[in-house]
Amino acid sequence: MFADPLVARLFPVLKTEVQWGLERTKKALMALGDPHRAYETLHVGGTNGKGSVTSTVGSVLQETGFRTGVYTSPHLCTLRERILVEGTPIGERRLLQYADEASSAIIDNGLSFFEAVTVLAFYTFAKESVEIGVIEVGLGGRLDATNVVHPEVTAITNVAMDHASYLGGTLEAIAREKAGIIKKGVPLVTAESSLPILDLIRTQAEDLGAPFCSVDKTWVQNVQVRREVTELILSTECWGDLDLETPLIGHHQAINAALAVAIVGQLNDSVRPSRVELIKGVSSVVHPGRDDIRVINGCTFMLDVAHNMAGVESLVDTIDRLELPRPLVMLVAVLEDKDWLSMLPLLLSRADAAFLTHAPTAPLDRQWDPVVAAGSVESTTLVRVVGDFEKALEGARLRAGHGTVVVTGSAYSVGPAMTLLGLDPLAGQGTLRT
Repeated sequence: MFADPLVARLFPVLKTEVQWGLERTKKALMALGDPHRAYETLHVGGTNGKGSVTSTVGSVLQETGFRTGVYTSPHLCTLRERILVEGTPIGERRLLQYADEASSAIIDNGLSFFEAVTVLAFYTFAKESVEIGVIEVGLGGRLDATNVVHPEVTAITNVAMDHASYLGGTLEAIAREKAGIIKKGVPLVTAESSLPILDLIRTQAEDLGAPFCSVDKTWVQNVQVRREVTELILSTECWGDLDLETPLIGHHQAINAALAVAIVGQLNDSVRPSRVELIKGVSSVVHPGRDDIRVINGCTFMLDVAHNMAGVESLVDTIDRLELPRPLVMLVAVLEDKDWLSMLPLLLSRADAAFLTHAPTAPLDRQWDPVVAAGSVESTTLVRVVGDFEKALEGARLRAGHGTVVVTGSAYSVGPAMTLLGLDPLAGQGTLRT
């Protein structure tokens, strides 16, 4: 019910596990004529917020009149969400055509699923005559398949604990992997706030002669978090003080907007947007499933893909800043390899009731056991375990009534919830009344 049939049509035989290294991707791209060199690129990594920043930069550049491609991951409901041209998902017929043209290069070089989608995105942008591609890192940075690009600007949003089994069990180890996208002489922008990690990133940039720009909280003032928008005043060198609105909700999204503005501020004058284009681009961004509020038949739904402790802290901060209708019911489905033992108590502390369930599109070997989770956490919140996701969502909706249901824990839970609620992530976000 929830699986995207396009994935099976495009890549029926690819490996789904993570494969480290760039050689396979480089060889596949070389076989296709190195399409990723046909346009300029911006490369955005980090732990949290990189999708929001990538989408915001893409929205701003589109306002400048450049033909813009945006590549993000993962998707919520359909693979087409990952590959946007001019803010629009690539059409299914064209995507199938491009996949067919690239299939020999993909199969002959033994690419994983993510590597194949990355190659397909780069090839699609070239075929669609994109002028600038904004590329989100998938996992880590140094050995991520996207790290074959030669960007005009690189960015690292922040560093937090996530994917420790792949990237390392300390923030320093994770930061070193993420700093692997820094290129010699290419400007690096970051919003990392921890001084030791910031120093590590700065040192890496200095060693490579990369101009370094740190976005800190002093850039952002008068942040107002509302259900429809996040408002902020941003101090910049290029455009002075900017009154900005982003439809991405939360105080953390004010920092993401500031980072996006800093990235485009590194571009040369011929590409850099005007003040009007910048303001309009920030206000027009679409990136669903991030503190995404919808109202359906009198019930408020907040959908957020928070899947690590830092993401949950941002989600809870947003809930605290908004006067959401009560009761507030959490619907939580987390992957087994995430730090759910730390995440769950914080989520439950804001809930009047909670439903723990399975994430229906998650790989079987990464499914958590919600029964074990419920028994592992002490909470005064009423917690129910409902293994079937659809029944859990309906139970949460009935328990909330005209209150609020917060769906969180993974993209593997937010995507299916959107499908069941009749929400199309490709149609944008914001309050929807049906």
